[in-house]
Amino acid sequence: MICVGLTGGIGSGKSTVASYFTALGIPVYDSDSRARELMQNDPKLREEITQLMGEKAYNIQGLDRRWVATRVFSNPDLLKALNDLVHPAVRRDFDQWSALQQAPYVLQEAAILMENGAYRHLDHIILVIAPEKMRIARVIKRDQITAAQVQERIRNQWTDAEKIPLADFVIENTDLEHTREQVGVIHRKLLELSGTPPESFC
Repeated sequence: MICVGLTGGIGSGKSTVASYFTALGIPVYDSDSRARELMQNDPKLREEITQLMGEKAYNIQGLDRRWVATRVFSNPDLLKALNDLVHPAVRRDFDQWSALQQAPYVLQEAAILMENGAYRHLDHIILVIAPEKMRIARVIKRDQITAAQVQERIRNQWTDAEKIPLADFVIENTDLEHTREQVGVIHRKLLELSGTPPESFC
């Protein structure tokens, strides 16, 4: 089975692209969602995060994501230390998940596959890009945060120019119909690479 990374900067539209692949019958592993679940429920990871960030990282409801976010996104060293705990746990979880799937290929959707080196463990990489102004507007609407907060998160990620040389496929996500067409082209190429005739996969 081919394992494909799906990545892009915040607000680029990874989830939209992922939904198009899902509609084509391709299993998609949502790294961000699984990371939150692991940070919440994995006892070992929870203990490591508490040791790194202190008792306030968790409250009675569990992980205090807002409290954690306000600290790590203004402190690159702390963000890296947190990622160094979370990403290996996500990689193990993805490996276990992908082994259970029955499809020509699977996607691992993740925001910072390149920054954390995880792309090296995957067969191909799809990069989703969009103009920064569009990305900022999308995140402001989605997360109800300020433009300055979005820009702070963007600064913690690589630029598209840094990522493009490492990508096998690039999707420009500015027009949804065109995005869907690009997904179809890549899907057919990945089926070909997996040795699966497109007409035999539904």
